[in-house]
Amino acid sequence: MNIIDQVKETLIEEIKASILKSELVESVPEIKIETPKDVKNGDYSSNIAMVLTKIARKNPREIANQIVENLDTTKANVKKVDIAGPGFINFYLDQQYLTEIIPTALTKGDQFGQADTKKNESIIVEYVSANPTGDLHIGHARNAAVGDTLSNILSAAGYDVTREYYINDAGKQIENLALSIEARYDQALGKDTALPEDGYHGKDIIKIGKDLAQKHPEIQDQHKEERIKTFRKLGLDYEMVKLKQDLSDFNIHFDNWFSETSLYESDEISAVLNKMKDLGYTFEQDGATWLRTTEFGDDKDRVLIKQDGTFTYFLPDIAYHYDKVERGFDKLIDLFGADHHGYINRIKASLETFGVDATRLEIQIMQMVRLLKDGEEVKMSKRTGNAITLRDIMDEVGVDAARYFLTMRSPDTHFDFDMELAKKESQDNPVYYAQYAHARISSIVRQATERGIQIDKDVDLSSITHEKAYDLLKKIAEFEPTIASAADARSPHRITNYIQDLAAQFHKFYNAEKVLTDDLDKTKAHLALIEAARITLRNALALVGVTAPESM
Repeated sequence: MNIIDQVKETLIEEIKASILKSELVESVPEIKIETPKDVKNGDYSSNIAMVLTKIARKNPREIANQIVENLDTTKANVKKVDIAGPGFINFYLDQQYLTEIIPTALTKGDQFGQADTKKNESIIVEYVSANPTGDLHIGHARNAAVGDTLSNILSAAGYDVTREYYINDAGKQIENLALSIEARYDQALGKDTALPEDGYHGKDIIKIGKDLAQKHPEIQDQHKEERIKTFRKLGLDYEMVKLKQDLSDFNIHFDNWFSETSLYESDEISAVLNKMKDLGYTFEQDGATWLRTTEFGDDKDRVLIKQDGTFTYFLPDIAYHYDKVERGFDKLIDLFGADHHGYINRIKASLETFGVDATRLEIQIMQMVRLLKDGEEVKMSKRTGNAITLRDIMDEVGVDAARYFLTMRSPDTHFDFDMELAKKESQDNPVYYAQYAHARISSIVRQATERGIQIDKDVDLSSITHEKAYDLLKKIAEFEPTIASAADARSPHRITNYIQDLAAQFHKFYNAEKVLTDDLDKTKAHLALIEAARITLRNALALVGVTAPESM
């Protein structure tokens, strides 16, 4: 249990003991304490006196007075108590208790903020999963940043997390990729071959066609079926190498790369289809095979096998999600693009056909990102002439700024990415502001080391008394609860919000109190405090996949 929860629990226990000591009631109902919006009303407030009015049959202010008179303020870390309004009890804590977080942070180091105990729940997070038919674009970049940060947060909160990329390497889009490469291959050899109607026009495909024409002219002698098979494999290999490199450079790493083709090769799709048939949830109509998803809340039934006998995208997706369940994951989290909103009910309904609780599947829809430069929207890449890619963003603003900006808004909201702001070296730039706080602390620590002053987790912290120091300590103490709440709410942006608040509290403390002074005891205490802040900043930035520089 973190220090804030410990203090709140102790306060609740002491309020309960006071009520029983006052003999107001024989059994105490649930005691709730809240944090007042205005700090002038204390650190915590409780309405328990009003709750007890009907039971104790007394005026709430009278009840509040009895509670206060019998409260063990020492045990509850209470410095002062006020009774306000009809009977609210406001508690002002002795802030010295907050210094306990300093040795904890210094001892735990890189582990500070992480849950002490593991949760007995496994989660698979599937994100990005872009078709391997071209460059990753800005929408994929947001999906990658949010998905990876969410995975980091869940892991820090104690969950067993698996990161997975679903490779769409089967189906119509891959057939079109192979046919497009074939057309570019033929064109490179001087043949007048047109691109397929739904072909890919990207420069990637032209380059693959030219490269293959130069290195493998023998492909033209293969039979049509063999040629397409060759182009499919070589095209996929080329695109996946590039895609994996871009993600790696963006500090994104997956535990599993799950191939859609493997579902066909293992005959898992047919097995899942037969299972749904045996359970009575499929039917034939108009020459197609349908799934009765309306029985589980979908707005209409869905086609599994089309009239021509080919599978819809939906069927392998069902098999893939069923495979996740069979692998034993307790929760399945999918991060989908904005155009997948209508997919939620049908995929949840498909799991219900197997008797799987649909609440085990959580789908997060990622809204669109609009790129701005000098106040104008940017849609086209100077490098490729096409849509802005992940590589463009990394080259333009850097990995740290890109990841931070793409994570700092709730993923279900539209986001304007100001590229000029992301490059600014000023306090207006959120990531620069946070990293500068870390670099500033590092500079102070270096100066202390040069003076022969070392950080000591066992130092006397009683000289920490300034209000701004306590504000900084409160924010440090909130790190673990913030991770827990961000994990529970699946809200990665809570961590970037926290980072901004923590950096702000450090800067305010730095402006109010000197760290390196002639008072050695106070210097050592303040040095330990800012080192705890530095550890917290570094760990929080790491959750977002952002570096913590020692100097700037």
